[in-house]
Amino acid sequence: MSDPVLCLDRLVKTYNPGLPNEITVLREASLEIAQGEVVAMVAPSGSGKSTLLHIAGLLDAPDSGSVRVNGTEVSGLSDRRRTAIRRDELGFVYQFHHLLPEFSAAENIALPQLAAGASRGAAMARAAELLEHVDLSPRADHRPAELSGGEQQRVAFCRALANGPSLLLADEPTGNLDPATSERVFEALMSLVRETGMGALIATHNLELAGRMDRVLRMEDGRLVAG
Repeated sequence: MSDPVLCLDRLVKTYNPGLPNEITVLREASLEIAQGEVVAMVAPSGSGKSTLLHIAGLLDAPDSGSVRVNGTEVSGLSDRRRTAIRRDELGFVYQFHHLLPEFSAAENIALPQLAAGASRGAAMARAAELLEHVDLSPRADHRPAELSGGEQQRVAFCRALANGPSLLLADEPTGNLDPATSERVFEALMSLVRETGMGALIATHNLELAGRMDRVLRMEDGRLVAG
């Protein structure tokens, strides 16, 4: 059996330790995600979900506990190696698309590939392939300001998947969209994830969308429990 794409084991994270405003947001939180598994994380604001996603994405470190990506324990790795894992094995999608306004949709998708060493031709070909998958080929040369909110978010999904990561981390990816657009964007996201066979951890307030994923977890008192 292959290693989980993500294994979080007994994560603890406390802010302002020893001070009157000390707060522990993660209390031995644990999680495993298998290849091809899409897991929803449902949690209210301030519950620690963003902290957990940042730790899973190697953007922050826990006070204690273990983080393994594709079987590799990351806690003792150099900053350079952690950066390489983020670039090559992890994809990130946020509530706001964070596209670069001076670049076209296709160029935004090509940029992470260029940073990883791909040629411009190969990067643009991959961008065109992904845009076709989410029905945005006619918008490839449009800049973000010329795209609707749903189109911008679909481009952000494509950018997150450009380097072929094994794990997608998404923080409220449809939270800034109206219900109809949210549905279309969610379908595009799930199609891309299923097509690639990657694992995914998706934080959402939308219980209906969460129920259509493989598994639902709730953040409760700093721990993840079955939803």
